[in-house]
Amino acid sequence: QVQLVESGGGLVQSGESLRLSCAASGRTFTTYAMGWFRQAPGKEREFVGAISRGGGRTDYVDSVKGRFTISRDNAKNTVYLQMNTLKPEDTAVYYCAAGWQPSRILEGYAYWGQGTQVTVSS
Repeated sequence: QVQLVESGGGLVQSGESLRLSCAASGRTFTTYAMGWFRQAPGKEREFVGAISRGGGRTDYVDSVKGRFTISRDNAKNTVYLQMNTLKPEDTAVYYCAAGWQPSRILEGYAYWGQGTQVTVSS
């Protein structure tokens, strides 16, 4: 069992940056690959990016490549999502998730946080 708590969301203007954090507690953090997903109003939850257990491998959806960066600090049991050059279409609730392997699908993750709202104004 692992508990995930996201933080760092907020309201920003187009072009600005935010860094989301996801703190994990419970079982050993390095047991899990971590993913970030987002869900905009009226839309399905979608994959944003993922990072391997050791942090050496990352994967991103095309729409955020070059703008978003996932990293993890295993000593702090925390994964981050650095979001630069934010756009209004990035507005969503952002969720972190823990699973056994990096995956682009929701079913690849066993544990989820409660989400944090990111709103980007134009």
